Amino acid sequence: MVPVRLTGPRLAIREYHHTPEDVDALHALFGDPEVTRYLPFGPRDRETCADQIELYLEEAMAEPRDTYRLAVCRRTEAEDPADAVPVAHAALTLGPYRSARLGYVLAREVWGRGYAGEIAGLLCDLAFGPLGLHRLAARVDVDNEASARVLTRLGFRQEGRVRHDQYKDGLWSDSYRYSLLADEWPGPTA
Repeated sequence: MVPVRLTGPRLAIREYHHTPEDVDALHALFGDPEVTRYLPFGPRDRETCADQIELYLEEAMAEPRDTYRLAVCRRTEAEDPADAVPVAHAALTLGPYRSARLGYVLAREVWGRGYAGEIAGLLCDLAFGPLGLHRLAARVDVDNEASARVLTRLGFRQEGRVRHDQYKDGLWSDSYRYSLLADEWPGPTA
C-alpha cells in the first residue's frame, strides 16, 4: 500500500489508523443523526465504526486499489497530521472508464468553515493528478443545499435529478447528480 497523504492550506487527508482516537472520531461523525441525515445509512454505534476502519484498511491494501476512504484532520503547527484527530471523512470510489464517485462527511462542529470545499478540492487533485481519472461524480440529496454549493463552486455541473434513489427510515428521497471532467479542473488547490 502506498499511503495517501494530501495537504491543503488548513487540512490534511490521510489513511485511517485503527486506534481508539480514529474510531472515536469516526463514531463522532457516523453516530450523529444530524451528520448522517443525508447519508444512505442512519447513526452507527462505536463498534460498527471500528469495523468500518478495519474495512477501510483492508480496502487500502487491495491491488489494484479502487476505494479510498480517508481521515481528514486539521493542520496545526503543534502536531503532525498523521497523529491528529480526524474531523471529517473523505471518499473516492473508482469505477469503470477512469471515473470515480466523490464523497465527504464533516463533523457538525466544523460545518460552515469552508472545509468541505477544501476536502473536495484535494480529492479532485488526487483523482485528476496521480490517479489519472477522467470523470468525477457526486450524489447530493436535493435538500442538502450546502453540499450542492460546494460542488458548484468547484466547477461540478448538475447532470440531473434522480427520483426516489434512496430509501431510509421508511422514506424515499431524490438526489441531484453532479460531475466534473479532468479538462474542467483548473489544477492543484494547495
